[in-house]
Amino acid sequence: MKVIIPAAGAGTRLFPHTHTKPKPMVFIAGKPIIGHILDRMIDLHPEEIILIVGYRKEQLISYVDKYYSSIFNIRYVCQENRMGLGHSVYLAKEYIRDSETMIALGDMIFKSGYKDFHDQYCQNGACSASIGVREVEEPRKYGIVYLKEQSSHIERLEEKPENPSSNLGIAGVYFIKDTPLLLDILEWMIENGVKTRGEYQLTDALQEMVLRGSELKTFEVSSWYDCGHATSLLEANRILLSEQESKQEVYDSTSSVIIPPVIFGANVKIVNSVVGPFTSIAEDSVIENSIISNTVIGSRTHLSSVNLQSSIVGDDANVIGKHNSLNIGDSSSIEF
Repeated sequence: MKVIIPAAGAGTRLFPHTHTKPKPMVFIAGKPIIGHILDRMIDLHPEEIILIVGYRKEQLISYVDKYYSSIFNIRYVCQENRMGLGHSVYLAKEYIRDSETMIALGDMIFKSGYKDFHDQYCQNGACSASIGVREVEEPRKYGIVYLKEQSSHIERLEEKPENPSSNLGIAGVYFIKDTPLLLDILEWMIENGVKTRGEYQLTDALQEMVLRGSELKTFEVSSWYDCGHATSLLEANRILLSEQESKQEVYDSTSSVIIPPVIFGANVKIVNSVVGPFTSIAEDSVIENSIISNTVIGSRTHLSSVNLQSSIVGDDANVIGKHNSLNIGDSSSIEF
């Protein structure tokens, strides 16, 4: 089996952090998003991983080559013009046409490993594709699946419907058995300009497979962590930290209190501060005279005299606060 990871987008919902890095390289719970995704593929033993890169691709390629080239056979395909998920899959056509293929989005982290999903796909038996799904609270924001009555067989798919009658959202992991048919449909869509919201959608291609008589099934995804915007990124950071053992490589934690769960990169310096819980700090950062919790901090960043909760601070940032002096009378209430 081959794996496609579409990771070419600019990640506009994570601006300003993605002004200087691609979304899969945003730091969370001890490593970039792409690191968490690839870690969960190790047990799958894929024949090849095809990373679709584009926006600021050099950073992504450099990281993956450094930490994962000895584990996986990795190929990079550049999507110069980002025209949707379907388009990104089609760009890998010459490498996947004769193979069963897994597609895994580059901004979704799953609690389960991909081998668990593959096992469920195999249990589905004969079908042209299997799609991971989960009930969602806001179905208009997702590709939605409609099932045949009392079954896991797909009757219809729709990309971000205005008035959905199903809340079964596509979870961002797909197993394609009939890869030649999917590629033929994507080629037909591109040649005929078949777009939804200005892009070639993978959901539309899968729906065309159903219309042409293919049997598509689903499998359940119990937990996913959407890292596509700031609020969900912090929530994913909290969950991931709570699931793993705290790791600290602090070379100086003078007069400080560390409250787990936390993860620190190498050469982090904590001085006269309270850090944690649910805090990730990347390598070579300095925290002094501060209180930090539920926060993600990038590399080579300096924070001094600040009180931060539920915050995201990028790489090479310098945040300096100031101490306050107060003379407060009786029955006072002050909020900073």
